[in-house]
Amino acid sequence: MHIVFAASECAPFAKTGGLAEVVGALPREVVKLGHEVTVYLPFYARVRAQMQGELKYAVRSITIPFRYYNRFVGIVDGGRRDGVQFYFVDCPDLFDRPELYGPPGGEYDDNAERFGVFCRAVVEAAKLLGAPQVFHVHDWQASLIPVYLRTVYAADPALRGAATMLTIHNAPYQGKFPPATTEQLLLPWDLFTMDKLELFDRFNFLKGGVVFSDILTTVSRKYAEEIQTAEFGAQLEGVLRRRVADLHGILNGVDYTRWNPAVDGNLAAHYTPEDLAGKRVCRMDLLHAFGLEGVAESTPVIGMVSRLATQKGFDLVAAIADQLAQRDVAVVAIGTGEPIYENFLRGWAYRHPANVAVQIRYDEALAHKVEAGADIFLMPSRYEPCGLNQIYSLKYGTVPVVRATGGLDDTIEEWDAKKGTGTGFKFSGYEPAALLAAIDRALAAFEDKPAWERLMRSGMAKHYSWQEPAREYVEVYREAVRRRA
Repeated sequence: MHIVFAASECAPFAKTGGLAEVVGALPREVVKLGHEVTVYLPFYARVRAQMQGELKYAVRSITIPFRYYNRFVGIVDGGRRDGVQFYFVDCPDLFDRPELYGPPGGEYDDNAERFGVFCRAVVEAAKLLGAPQVFHVHDWQASLIPVYLRTVYAADPALRGAATMLTIHNAPYQGKFPPATTEQLLLPWDLFTMDKLELFDRFNFLKGGVVFSDILTTVSRKYAEEIQTAEFGAQLEGVLRRRVADLHGILNGVDYTRWNPAVDGNLAAHYTPEDLAGKRVCRMDLLHAFGLEGVAESTPVIGMVSRLATQKGFDLVAAIADQLAQRDVAVVAIGTGEPIYENFLRGWAYRHPANVAVQIRYDEALAHKVEAGADIFLMPSRYEPCGLNQIYSLKYGTVPVVRATGGLDDTIEEWDAKKGTGTGFKFSGYEPAALLAAIDRALAAFEDKPAWERLMRSGMAKHYSWQEPAREYVEVYREAVRRRA
């Protein structure tokens, strides 16, 4: 099969979160299974900066019509990497900007046009460069591709047989715009109805993808169940329940060539389950990086690497922060996000300089150091479609404390000291007391060093590579092709 991936992010080109990791890793594994994969991405400024030498265009100009003007888009040939062909949609007016989606804390006013152009350009480019059996589109930014294929391009013989699959990485991010977006993107007004793209009088990109795609997937089995409820469905739960027979939960994998303490080039020392000595070196290196070199060896280090948002549970962290700091712990955190939580972390570190240190930025190398050097990793998310950091933590022997939601619930098993089974600590109720109780269970377990090493090795033995998810995706691709046929 030939599969076209269309997404707004892909590691290592452009990344703000887990979507980029998925689109960066999954295509490689699908290629290894004997299939052809092409990935389309916007040609952002940060992608342009990574390109060496003169740009090579696979298509010099594609016309994207609008009511009163046209957009002219080029398709930059990004070459093959690990067997995957990359193309970039080049429209400088729309994509040659400092950020992917908008200035810090906001969005670009023309995001509907930006990603509407991206979707239509991918469809037009695929006609010229190779129409696939399956378009695999990701999140709201690519969700109009199935809409275009079943409406504007429904009679096109080059595309009529192409199946579509939408992966929902985070349901609340939907791409909501004014009703006039329908006319702006030259879509028929009969699409702006409650059974198609309209949701509470807004043009909704993601709803369009949900309605018009042949198959739907999301990034964990638990999240596939959760998004059918009012608590997690973000007002799409009704349409998702109607398509439950087409909805599959496939847990994300991890790229262990990048996230493995035995080979990770970002670490001060390497280590394995058989020889954990290097983790002690990584812990000292982490504390040095955060200026907490006076922490005793008997004091557990709690690490956080996160986007700073309510979704990630930072309202719970703020509620217990001073209580936690009074315990015998050291806390290190790195991330950026909502100003209220950036300021909370700064204030927390200011009040407790001896054992709390934060860095309000994102640094890939430092994120690896936190995973390797911490003893406990904290992820108290309100919801978490899949989550990757808890999986990284397992491999690095850093015990996760998580809320039992989405992929966190799927990947972490509560530690049972009597049986010697489990990989971490979980709590269910979204309450500060429940979070603090889970942390206290971890702190108590940390005092029994032989048991703690068994817990570490239990997590390090888990394997969440992309091999099995890739096979699951291929089976779903085949199902989508059968349905389209």
